[in-house]
Amino acid sequence: MRSKFVLRVRLISGLFILFAFILATRLYFVQIVHGDGYRAEAVGQYVEDGENSEHRGEIFFTRKDGTSVAAAVMQVGWKIAIRPGDLANPDATYAALSSVVDIDRDRFFSSVEKKDDPYEELRGRVDDDAARTIREKEMPGVLTVRDEWRMYPGNDLAAHAIGFVGYNGERREGVYGIEKYYQDTLKREGSSLYVNPFAEIFTNVAAVISSDPGNYQGNVITSIEPDVEIELERVLGNIMKEYSPRSVGGIIMDPSTGEILGIGVLPDFNPNTYNTEENARVFTNPIVESRYEMGSIMKPLTVAAGIDTGAIAPGTTYEDKGFIYKSGYRIANYDGKGRGRVAMQEILSQSLNTGVSFIVDRMGHDTFADYFEKYGLGEETGIDLPGEIAGDISAITGPGAADVDFASASFGQGIATTPIEMIRALASLANGGVLPEPHVATHIQYPSGIMRETPQAPETRVLKKESAETVTNMLVKVFDDALLNGELKQEHYSIAAKTGTAQIGGPGCDGYCEGRFLHSFFGYFPAHDPRFIILLYQVEPQGVQYASQSLARPFMELAKFLINYYEIPPDR
Repeated sequence: MRSKFVLRVRLISGLFILFAFILATRLYFVQIVHGDGYRAEAVGQYVEDGENSEHRGEIFFTRKDGTSVAAAVMQVGWKIAIRPGDLANPDATYAALSSVVDIDRDRFFSSVEKKDDPYEELRGRVDDDAARTIREKEMPGVLTVRDEWRMYPGNDLAAHAIGFVGYNGERREGVYGIEKYYQDTLKREGSSLYVNPFAEIFTNVAAVISSDPGNYQGNVITSIEPDVEIELERVLGNIMKEYSPRSVGGIIMDPSTGEILGIGVLPDFNPNTYNTEENARVFTNPIVESRYEMGSIMKPLTVAAGIDTGAIAPGTTYEDKGFIYKSGYRIANYDGKGRGRVAMQEILSQSLNTGVSFIVDRMGHDTFADYFEKYGLGEETGIDLPGEIAGDISAITGPGAADVDFASASFGQGIATTPIEMIRALASLANGGVLPEPHVATHIQYPSGIMRETPQAPETRVLKKESAETVTNMLVKVFDDALLNGELKQEHYSIAAKTGTAQIGGPGCDGYCEGRFLHSFFGYFPAHDPRFIILLYQVEPQGVQYASQSLARPFMELAKFLINYYEIPPDR
């Protein structure tokens, strides 16, 4: 009997403990996790509930100290609506409403005419004080309805990366940027306030153990550092003012992790007022959705492939006559001049087209094409932004590739890449020969407060570590001695860098168009233990011919900012 009594006591105690656990869990979600939502619901008692209220997770930037800064949030307020048949005096009602908020007169009186319509919306995004004042007037037929809308506190900051919420048919959803890519993570089906506590517990457990954190609803935490992004966009704005290019863009990335700290494009837009833009093409992100012939920033990749295969060494020399013929076409240096017998360093320091063509001939066409494929050129990077396209290197990988195609590709013409594809390939030089995985989101934060890292692809080695180090040393000499005759050399910091000036083709031009160029510039630092790699480019700058003239100093502005902001110690 005693054993049965003890068993019953334990059973009852266990039930009490389970009930207490469920109650405590529910109180946690009510008071802590969903506290703000319930407070908003309390404010909204005795008013109409919006049938189409938008519920959505939030997007955050991340400061260098790890704290989060809102990039996209839900703003809570009110809609003003009427039941036309219940209005006692439309003129008096309009006057009373207009004394509190701005109401479009024509819209109001056209709505009044719809006597059989039970609900006519007049305006949204009304704050709590104005809605309270309207309710206090107790006007028959006037409704205050809970409203939620997407708001971007940074306005146009990182607009192409963040995107915005718009209409896809009659549904509101993310249509560009992170808002679109992480639509399934950010969307909310109805209110999350009234969820079975057991279901909420098991959902959070499932999210924690899932192989893909993005399959469950939550907030998106990005690696974009707001102050870095502000500085990047300031520098891009100055380039736009000075050279009036068709577009200008930039990326700042950690070459070892692939985390994007800054990503910007001009012209840009304000996602809070996207509907005022006349040309929808401004919403597309050319960093992932456009490809360009990037020019001589491709040369370090060609040199690295030659060194990695053993086809050349830094001390290898060749006879530079200033031009060569390939497949009947004349390939020349940018100035058409020969330098005589020169070593491999001069191919990068003086940006010699004939030199990289020499390297391709030494390693063999098939080997050269294989390395460019290993760099990830001609394929998508998998970055977590929508609309990504692959570059096009079919000129050297497809049937019918000719000698001139391989020669042109060696210095970045005749093949095209996206900027994100290009920075990933170049980052292999900074990352000891390993390709990083570019990404913008770092974590998903679930409603419980638990955070999970977003999954990244396994690293891919494309070069021997020694090969990447050798090319890094060569690029440091380019920056210290050759770039603007050494004007930008830093006494205490080593920087590896290279410029690119590519001709642009187009309709009506015989091959390439006269006077139309794409300027590019990349660099990483400190060169032998890089914290950052930067890529800048501009399409059709005016009044300047070479990228060294237009992008070297803007790059240096960004480098100095990052060195100071992150307090990077000197490396020499």
